[in-house]
Amino acid sequence: MQTPNSDVAACSGFSRRGFLRGAGALSALASIPALTEAHLAFAQRPHFDKPESGIHIDANENPLGPSESARTALAAMIPKGGRYEFPIQIDLIETFAKQEGLDPEMVMAYAGSGEPLQYTVLAFTSADRPLVTADVTFEAPWWAAASAGAKTIKVPLADPKGAATHDPKALLAAASNPGVIYVCNPNNPTGTITPRKDIEYIVANAPKDTVILIDEAYIHLSDAAPSLDFVKDGKNVIVLRTFSKLYGMAGLRLGFAIGRPDLIKKLNYFGQNSLPVTTIAAAKASLIDASLVPTRKKIIGDIRMDNLAWLKTNNFEYTPSQSNCYMVNVNRPGKEVIAAMAKKDIYIGRAWEAWPTYVRITVGTKDEMAAFQKAFKEVMGSSTAGLAPEPLHERMRQTPFSYLS
Repeated sequence: MQTPNSDVAACSGFSRRGFLRGAGALSALASIPALTEAHLAFAQRPHFDKPESGIHIDANENPLGPSESARTALAAMIPKGGRYEFPIQIDLIETFAKQEGLDPEMVMAYAGSGEPLQYTVLAFTSADRPLVTADVTFEAPWWAAASAGAKTIKVPLADPKGAATHDPKALLAAASNPGVIYVCNPNNPTGTITPRKDIEYIVANAPKDTVILIDEAYIHLSDAAPSLDFVKDGKNVIVLRTFSKLYGMAGLRLGFAIGRPDLIKKLNYFGQNSLPVTTIAAAKASLIDASLVPTRKKIIGDIRMDNLAWLKTNNFEYTPSQSNCYMVNVNRPGKEVIAAMAKKDIYIGRAWEAWPTYVRITVGTKDEMAAFQKAFKEVMGSSTAGLAPEPLHERMRQTPFSYLS
């Protein structure tokens, strides 16, 4: 596959050469899957005759769904669904920018945060500019790097049996001139927080042309310090935000990339489509609902803490999460436990190659987590030897992430 060209300046304007180069890049991009949490979770799910079958705590979804104000705004926008309505997309960006004290030119909206994540890696990595990430962490950047012909260097989390945080010095030492250093904070799948001082260290000590990509998909669920001030200060930082997690809009798809205008323009090279008007309306209603974040943070946090306390009482080892997911050590191949839980119609998250005896659990409703506790205790008290998850959905077998089943 041809490596996407990140020389945006050479493709600006409407010249024939620029158009052909842009078209070539977009053609190459069309063959690259934009991986999201939804793809990776779906890759391990069996085929359901009834899609609503069972309890799904495997994809870091929010069972609360969109807020009431978001649903009302969405429904009111349906009659305008026949129009592109570009002004409301601009209005959404300006609303977010004003709330955060940003220049609107620093913000771009996408259908979720997975697109700008992939575009950042494609734009700033290459055969001689690797991607550096923690391991374990969200895997989608690894596939984007491979598509760009770039190497991915994976650095183990510091204190894996304890705080399980990104290791700033190890990340910086991993490559002399990385294109991108990816930091997911709170981290997916562990739900753990990397201290602000460690992120500051990475930003301050990275090579001057390295982009620090800070994925804050789960920031609203935690007490972690946000990183938007790096963007305001003109640092080589791109921050990702999403409406999929706390806001409960995973199926509606909306996210932001926030960075210096020159960095954001390089993402635009890979294209951007008009967003669904209903999604934009729901997103703005969510942003201006001042009680939404603290209310949902408490609801999800209380359920998470209840389940972590239950795990502790039952002597299960887990990561100290501040998110809507955490990892549990099952002390046996994680895929066996995933398969055993699926037999009980409870679908839990995947295992990571670097932590093969851990499985990821998403925080569901109180009733869902009560069902999880009952089934999990039964599974852990029995033999799971030889069990394996069901074969992938046929369509997923044709994708490059099928090994994540």
